Amino acid sequence: MPGTAKPNKGTRRVMVGSVPLGGGAPVVVQSMLNAPAGDVAANLAQIEALAAAGCEVVRMAIPHKADLDAFEAVCAASPLPVVADIHFSADIAVEAARRGAAKLRINPGNIGGLAKTDAVLDAAGEAGIPIRIGVNAGSLDVELAARTDLTLAQKLARSAADYVRYCEGRGFRDLVVSAKAHDVMATVATYRQLARELPTCPLHIGVTEAGTLFQGVIKSACGLGILLEEGIGDTLRISLTDDPVQEVRACWTLLAALDLRRRAPELVSCPTCGRCQVDLIGLAQQVEERIANLGKPLKVAVMGCVVNGPGEAADADIGVACGAGMGVVFSKGDVVRKVEEKAIVDALMEEIGKL
Repeated sequence: MPGTAKPNKGTRRVMVGSVPLGGGAPVVVQSMLNAPAGDVAANLAQIEALAAAGCEVVRMAIPHKADLDAFEAVCAASPLPVVADIHFSADIAVEAARRGAAKLRINPGNIGGLAKTDAVLDAAGEAGIPIRIGVNAGSLDVELAARTDLTLAQKLARSAADYVRYCEGRGFRDLVVSAKAHDVMATVATYRQLARELPTCPLHIGVTEAGTLFQGVIKSACGLGILLEEGIGDTLRISLTDDPVQEVRACWTLLAALDLRRRAPELVSCPTCGRCQVDLIGLAQQVEERIANLGKPLKVAVMGCVVNGPGEAADADIGVACGAGMGVVFSKGDVVRKVEEKAIVDALMEEIGKL
């Protein structure tokens, strides 16, 4: 769907707590808690860290009925809307809706059939909360998964679309849809088909089981970057086998790179070469860490020599160009001060604080 407005204004607006999703709202950044489901303090601590990184909606798994009390306590104290992630048990989904969930996530492939779904729809309707229909390649309905006449993307889209139509047929339209695979291009094909078949349904995009930090970020950026550029996607999660805070940082970096949303500073740094006479890699990593939660959409440059800065980064709000054991701090191409190598990071942060 090249040329579609970004974000997509054609989807329905749903509310996840106080967060608007779809209908032209900014693309919402999500992550998932990975603390033990029964540990209220650990989950709330993780939510605080995610919120500081810019997360807007969190999802919490409820594997057992015994975890519902903890889930309720987390919902009551969380500064962010909490989505209940449920597999295999419609009863848990129904109870989670009553216990403060801002949204339910259920999987058509394992929730227990349409009769069980009816009870979940009724509970969500009574609570006034939306439902995400979350389809994964690894948990498709057995009959659909066995079909050889359909591609994986077609199976995923068919499962999600059929389920949406069933829910809407019962009068429940407060829906969000996801259909994920670990294969990047299968994921892209699935969401393109869903965008055609369900043009008004908000889409939660992601590449599932993407891997550890390095591989996961690359796979997710490839797939989600394609979709977001085409106007597909109202909310996203970059799934990583890592600290969930890294997921949130990756989401914001991707959205900023696509000029969709900016929250934190963007680091511009050169790849180093034989001209570099400082520990530029170490300097850049220190700066990246210290500006991660700054909350200012600045462009910060860390350049290794006079070839790449300040001339190459003249448009940076603030930056440093390094020489032999020293650095020149500059702003919009103009020199601000000259400092020794050991003082570069502190000097840069001091100047950032003035902006």
